[in-house]
Amino acid sequence: MSQGRNRDQRVGVFVDVQNMYYSAKNLYNKKVNFKILLKEAIAERRLVRAIAYVIKADVKDEQTFYSVLEEIGFEVRSKELQVFYGGAKKGDWDVGIAMDVMRLAPKLDTIVLISGDGDFSDLLEHTKSLGCRTEVMAFGRTTSHKLLEVADLFIDLDKNNKYLLTQKKKN
Repeated sequence: MSQGRNRDQRVGVFVDVQNMYYSAKNLYNKKVNFKILLKEAIAERRLVRAIAYVIKADVKDEQTFYSVLEEIGFEVRSKELQVFYGGAKKGDWDVGIAMDVMRLAPKLDTIVLISGDGDFSDLLEHTKSLGCRTEVMAFGRTTSHKLLEVADLFIDLDKNNKYLLTQKKKN
């Protein structure tokens, strides 16, 4: 264990799946290895909850993906993609993630946020004021500087390709 981590810490892992998906796709044209991500987030500590937040978009293999997340050990929370008049689309879990973090913070020693979204910097500041350690795992090139400043530990997924799935060749 290093960098302020110890086996007795109670850990909650909160994954902004959309943020991770689009960062990996835009930076590397690959998908995230959520199994490795969860293992590294827990880091041999006591997992209390691991929640993956997804947006249902009616795309191919979506349900299979959700099932895989559950098999890995995530509780999957989903909501429908909102489509507005005129065709604009919106789907994010920012408030839902923040509410879950706040509800669980009293039962946790460490909050692991897997997202580079700077909107979460105030949330992490607040959880630190409650006595929680804050860790962020995200792709450094798409992570808000505000998040980097507030996190007790930042794990840059750009630094190791083990966080990405290798593409299967299509015939």
